[in-house]
Amino acid sequence: MNFIKVDINNYIATIIINRSEVLNAMNKVVVAELKKVMEDCEENNDVGVIVITGSGDKAFVAGADIKSMQKMSGREALEFSREGQDMTMVIENSPKPVIAAINGFALGGGCEIALACDMRIASENAKFSQPEVALGIIPGWGGTQRLPRLIGKGRAIEMIAGGKMIDAEEALRIGLVNHIVPQSELLDEALSLAKSIIKNGPAAVGAALKCIHKGYDKDLENGLDIELNAFAELFETDEQREGTTAFVEKRKPNFRK
Repeated sequence: MNFIKVDINNYIATIIINRSEVLNAMNKVVVAELKKVMEDCEENNDVGVIVITGSGDKAFVAGADIKSMQKMSGREALEFSREGQDMTMVIENSPKPVIAAINGFALGGGCEIALACDMRIASENAKFSQPEVALGIIPGWGGTQRLPRLIGKGRAIEMIAGGKMIDAEEALRIGLVNHIVPQSELLDEALSLAKSIIKNGPAAVGAALKCIHKGYDKDLENGLDIELNAFAELFETDEQREGTTAFVEKRKPNFRK
């Protein structure tokens, strides 16, 4: 990998987008590398939680590489958008929780990557924007779909149609991020959250994510059916037996033997 660094430690994979000289901007190569690394982590039994961040202290990802987009044809733009959407879908559909540690600018495609993650922690200097309309284009990696679902239609239109940039405090107020921490504490906070998840049953965590994602746009009755079946299926696993037995025996469960 030329632009992505990965560190796996104690079942936590930290993925670093490593193009700090251009504020971690995404071109086709970086998109492909991030997708591949995500897929590898999802298949790796030594990974239980994934943290995505950017190198340096200025940017998470400052969007797509505009120079590489400047002379794209419509067909090339279609392909680039599809590749970006495929990459963000791999993130969103991960059976393992994905945490975005947002260390500065999350603009355009960077904001869209953060939106695809399950949770978002922002440094105090983080900034968020979908500024594509100022370039005569629109978000192409899921921003028009995920942002309204997360913060509401009206606020999303203000950010997308108005190209409005918001700071970390505003992002927290409208529900775009889960927590704000000082820059120096960002990765520690993300890892702390990851560790709180790692101690739990991996199959149960994956099932919970599946229920939340699959049921989110369903009516309540259909969502409850998804939950019902996932709940029952876990009772056929060694993990459920270990968890309930450990509780009865008043000991900590050993889920990752």
